[in-house]
Amino acid sequence: MLVQQILKSKPGEGVFTVKPGITLSEAAQVLSEKRIGALMISNDGTKPLGILSERDIVRELGKRGVVCMSDPVDSIMTTKLVTCARNDTADQVMQKMTDGRFRHMPVMDGDAMVGLISIGDVVKARLSELAMEKDALEGMIKGF
Repeated sequence: MLVQQILKSKPGEGVFTVKPGITLSEAAQVLSEKRIGALMISNDGTKPLGILSERDIVRELGKRGVVCMSDPVDSIMTTKLVTCARNDTADQVMQKMTDGRFRHMPVMDGDAMVGLISIGDVVKARLSELAMEKDALEGMIKGF
C-alpha cells in the first residue's frame, strides 16, 4: 500500500502545526485537546522546521522537571526530520520508523508537507492488506 492511500483513509483535519516559540505547556495542551501524539513545528503550516512528540516532552520532564514546560518547543523539537513521499510504500515507511525508533513521519511533496502518518496508520494499512490477501488466497483455494 502506498502512503497516498494511507493519507486518504485517515479521517481528520490534516496536519496540526504550531509555530516555533510556543511553550511546551501550550504544545502539550494542543496534543491533549486534539488527542494526537505529535505536532509539526512550522511558520507557515507547510514547511516543517521540526517535530515534537509526547515522548519528547516526557523525556524533558524526566530530565529537568516541570520547569521545562515554560521552554519554547524549538528548544527540544527534532530538527533532523526523516520524511516520506506519497509514492513510498507502507513497508518502506515502517522500516524507516523502526530503524529510527520514532512513531510519526511527515509526508512531503517537494518542500511542502502534505500529511503526517503514524506507525498506527501504517500498521492499520498493512493489516488491511494482509486481510485482503488472506481472503484472495482462501478464494483461490476454495475455487471461488
